[in-house]
Amino acid sequence: MKHGKSAGIRSIRSAVAALAFSLLPAFGAAQQLTFGVPGIPPVFGGTIAYVAEKEGMFKKYGVDVTVRAFDTGATASRAVASGEIAVALSPSPLIISQVANTDVPLVGIWGMEHPDWLLGSTDPNASCSSIKGQAVGVDAVGGARSIALKTMLIGGCKMKIEDVQQVALGSQTAAAMIAGQLKYGALHIDDVPAIETQSGKAIKTITTQKQSRPNDHYLLLVARKDKVAQNRDTFVRTLAALIDAERFMRNPANADRVAQDAAPTGRSAELAKKSLNAYIDLEFWPHEKDGLSRAELEAVGKGQKAVGNIKGDKNPPAYENFIDPSIWRDAYKLVGKP
Repeated sequence: MKHGKSAGIRSIRSAVAALAFSLLPAFGAAQQLTFGVPGIPPVFGGTIAYVAEKEGMFKKYGVDVTVRAFDTGATASRAVASGEIAVALSPSPLIISQVANTDVPLVGIWGMEHPDWLLGSTDPNASCSSIKGQAVGVDAVGGARSIALKTMLIGGCKMKIEDVQQVALGSQTAAAMIAGQLKYGALHIDDVPAIETQSGKAIKTITTQKQSRPNDHYLLLVARKDKVAQNRDTFVRTLAALIDAERFMRNPANADRVAQDAAPTGRSAELAKKSLNAYIDLEFWPHEKDGLSRAELEAVGKGQKAVGNIKGDKNPPAYENFIDPSIWRDAYKLVGKP
């Protein structure tokens, strides 16, 4: 009897949600925005945006979203700051430092808490001692991979970034390692199966960002404060689509479709599917929460100050001044509980 009652409640919720979505056109045309993701080809973290786009979640919630890849997360965040695009996924350390140093009016509305960075090598004998003085692939000096490398060297190898040679390669670190041009790189989880499959060499993990700094934060979805104030509903609906997309991605029955949707990342469907399980286990995309942990974001701010990325007498921004969790709360109400 209890099971039947629960099923009935779920059916009512589904019917109400379906009615709400059917009425969306009555409120006007879909609201348009551009969603920036880092990397050309995009990093795997941006897969959730492509799933929401290709599986119709954005359209379902009444927003017309174009997902656009930028060279780096820094480039994407600057495009938001200038008003060129509406939202971007950018590295949390970078955003915190950017807001602290320049007072740019960015606000974080959703986040990915668990960095997937690792310092890896195609040399089976690689270690912290062997990397000293060596060339290490990053995206750009001061970019996301560069910041991650600095963190891993300090926390995992007790070294300074100046102890290695950074090689700026955009999103092509894995390609350079596959070609044998580099032995060391700041890598994402999904870089590993790609390098191993195409080079025939196993990746030796020297350290990971999680090992180097357990209390951490990876990416923030940021917008301009004034744009959110002007058109808050658009941002709420965009987050509703991401909540829906994460649930879709978590379902094993959808793994093949997610792998196909991830094609813009440059991964084959086979490699994307291999990586997907590792990312789900990591809870890479926040599950039934906003991914805006105060403790983790404040720890990142302190870390950026400690390593000198926040300059002079500047300080990390107060959580309340650059994070708005209310957008996600309203989005979650719109989507409803699973």
